[in-house]
Amino acid sequence: MGVSSHDMFGAQADSMTEADRALVGSYGRPPAGYRLPGTTRLGPVELQVSHLERSLEYYQHLLGLAVIDQDAATVSLGGVGATEPIVILRHVEGTRPVAPGSRLGLYHFAILLPDRPAMGRFITHLSEIGARAGSSDHLVSEALYLQDPDGLGIEVYVDRPRDAWRRADQELMMATDPLDLADLVRAANGAPWTGMPIDTVMGHVHLHVGDLDAADAFYAEGLGFDRMVWRYPGALFLGAGGYHHHLGTNSWARGALRSRAQDAKLLAWTIVLPSAGDVAELRMNLVSRGIAVTDEPTGILFADPWGTPVRVRA
Repeated sequence: MGVSSHDMFGAQADSMTEADRALVGSYGRPPAGYRLPGTTRLGPVELQVSHLERSLEYYQHLLGLAVIDQDAATVSLGGVGATEPIVILRHVEGTRPVAPGSRLGLYHFAILLPDRPAMGRFITHLSEIGARAGSSDHLVSEALYLQDPDGLGIEVYVDRPRDAWRRADQELMMATDPLDLADLVRAANGAPWTGMPIDTVMGHVHLHVGDLDAADAFYAEGLGFDRMVWRYPGALFLGAGGYHHHLGTNSWARGALRSRAQDAKLLAWTIVLPSAGDVAELRMNLVSRGIAVTDEPTGILFADPWGTPVRVRA
């Protein structure tokens, strides 16, 4: 990604005043019609993997997730002691790993840690086991990047407080700057890593798409997300309730194929709305725009223009 905060916003970042900072929350561009509720959050991602035991070892040992439920072909994983999954692994016979950026669909899913000490403990853990990760300071958050055994992208991150987020006019400021790993490790104060904390959640999903204008039409006007960052090169970030992004979309894999049946991939990602009435209202908006919707016992399922499924439940 490689874009610094100054390169992205120039002098606007340097001239940010306390008055500007006080306006945090008045940013973003809402859709013209239906808008997702402010308390929208994400549920688990469902992944198709080639070798269940190999993936389970990775997600338990390296990421520190704990098994919530398991059968012969599926494992649900979450924070240690949690009852709601963050990641669901599904083995499908014949699945093959994919090269990063070779398919439209998942760029990465992003696991949100509760605080900086947890992030510091995780960094120390990765160092101790010899795992390699990318890292970035995104201004609104501090992030590490990994890939699972099938080439599926993973982000593990911690948010900065919302009153520390900055904006340029109505747009939130995000960038890809160097991350101060040592400062995060100091925040852990020497405490050991004991696995993903119980209050770890799915923070956002980031997708490769074929066209950003089509992604804007589908995910903002169709699904009801606010546009939060729209000048990041080749990317559009969308969120609800003022969050920096529940969804990232990018055109960095332009020309890539859609995921195929035998590819390791994102089978679905989940949006959780406050009530069944909210799900019904969203369903009406999608149908009115000609988007095919499948009803499920707990909500609805539909796919974006590049075939990535989205599940919505109350």
